[in-house]
Amino acid sequence: MWVFLLMMVSLLLCPVAESTASADVKPGCQDKCGDVSVPYPFGIGEPTCAMNEDFILNCSSGADGQPELFFRRNMPARNISVLEGTISASLYTAFACYDKNGSWTDYFSQSFNLGSGPFTLSDTRNAFTVIGCDTYAGMTNYEFTYGAACLSLCTENVNMSDENPCSGSGCCQTSIPKGLKSLYYPLSSFFNYTNVSDFNLCGFAFLVDKNSFKISDWPLSLKPKYGNNAYTADIVIEWVVENKTCEQAKADNTSAYACGTNANCTYPEIGQGYRCSCNEGFEGNPYLQEGCQDIDECKVRGKNACEEGTCENVIGDYKCRCPRGKYGDGKIGCKGPGINTIIAGN
Repeated sequence: MWVFLLMMVSLLLCPVAESTASADVKPGCQDKCGDVSVPYPFGIGEPTCAMNEDFILNCSSGADGQPELFFRRNMPARNISVLEGTISASLYTAFACYDKNGSWTDYFSQSFNLGSGPFTLSDTRNAFTVIGCDTYAGMTNYEFTYGAACLSLCTENVNMSDENPCSGSGCCQTSIPKGLKSLYYPLSSFFNYTNVSDFNLCGFAFLVDKNSFKISDWPLSLKPKYGNNAYTADIVIEWVVENKTCEQAKADNTSAYACGTNANCTYPEIGQGYRCSCNEGFEGNPYLQEGCQDIDECKVRGKNACEEGTCENVIGDYKCRCPRGKYGDGKIGCKGPGINTIIAGN
């Protein structure tokens, strides 16, 4: 009787264990916070779940009381990509508002620092953006080794349409350099909005992912909101596992080489550190020891796998075996008359 009950309990528990297992995290580690997946080398809370302390993220209650993932204490993380080596996070927008007499009514400047770890702001995905008709915003890094500015002017209301580019009239955008880790950007005005007060009393400045930016979301009549409804913009942060070359990482006995089995070491375009990617013919998480698994190309490609012959999966690749009586590579086409033609000829 007891044996039967134990077998029933085991059968009931097995599907639950399988459904909660994740191929992207270490065993026993939390794989999601809210609706955001957290793949290794990142980990939630426990140091043993992340590659090192740089990759530990915090999952706590957000503004609406629901679980929210945070990067660098106060930056909500929206998405983590192992393939691209990126994190999407959100930041409050900076703003400055005036009344019709030209007096300040609201003001907020933004600053943030990614620290000394393996994180930098993406120079290809982000753009510094300014909205307003009498708005000037400068930006510098904390080390004061970089500086730029954006000026947005207009004398009449501009239709902020997605079909119109951010051209300097009501909206200005400028790029950022590679390797930037910190930014500070306050706003100012030349005429305190007195010349445009009928349709524009506030200016905004923010760094934003160009892929998510919609200029139609920023009409010139917009005024700031606060608390849970405050305006934010998504930014893209790039990461590497270590600020070393592949050769240095493999030779360094003081730290573990990050790439698992069937994975290779690659250099990102940001020009520092290294990342890992699965070898051709494999897929999965290259930072886990057994994270890169063989792709069954015969299943994935289906009928398109072979030009001729029978598909056979092999580790890291696949073969197309030609029909009897033919020879060559069935991926591109077999040669020879074939067994049916030979029999018919006899």
